[in-house]
Amino acid sequence: MRNAADEIQGGLSEKEKRTNVIQYAFDGRVEPFERFCRAIEEVVPPGTMVILRGSAVTGRRWKDNAPFDADGPGTSDLDLTLVGEAPLSFFKVTGFFLPGVHSRPLSDEDPDIAPDLVPLRRELMRMVKRPVNIQASREIVIAFRGDLLDQPYLTLFEKPEGLRQSEGSGAP
Repeated sequence: MRNAADEIQGGLSEKEKRTNVIQYAFDGRVEPFERFCRAIEEVVPPGTMVILRGSAVTGRRWKDNAPFDADGPGTSDLDLTLVGEAPLSFFKVTGFFLPGVHSRPLSDEDPDIAPDLVPLRRELMRMVKRPVNIQASREIVIAFRGDLLDQPYLTLFEKPEGLRQSEGSGAP
């Protein structure tokens, strides 16, 4: 599921996707992009991969091919997906398209489906001055969308699993 740096997905390399996200969503500035990623990393559980999808990655809206922020500055949203089993637990049972597999996005339309993510969403929206939608999916959903349907996404980071108690403790 992970893309090599030179692999093309949806017509874009990882470098092009990262450049697009920084240009469109962060006005070309790397430091705010890095702060955005750190804010997410502080909240997501170990073993979570975090990706961005949508027009911030491609520069065009899927529905009508309009450019990013076509309706004015700050009008295009950021589509954040938390990938893995653990982030699914943030969502209420009523907050899923497919229970335990693929959530609906925490958004203005569904503001109560993941209460523990609401403070993160507010902070991210404050940082980028635009809507941020957060959903969770298992790896199979992202593999299907990215690998089989060729829908591009940018991997922001993967938070490693925590060390087991016996690891790193000097115990045999």
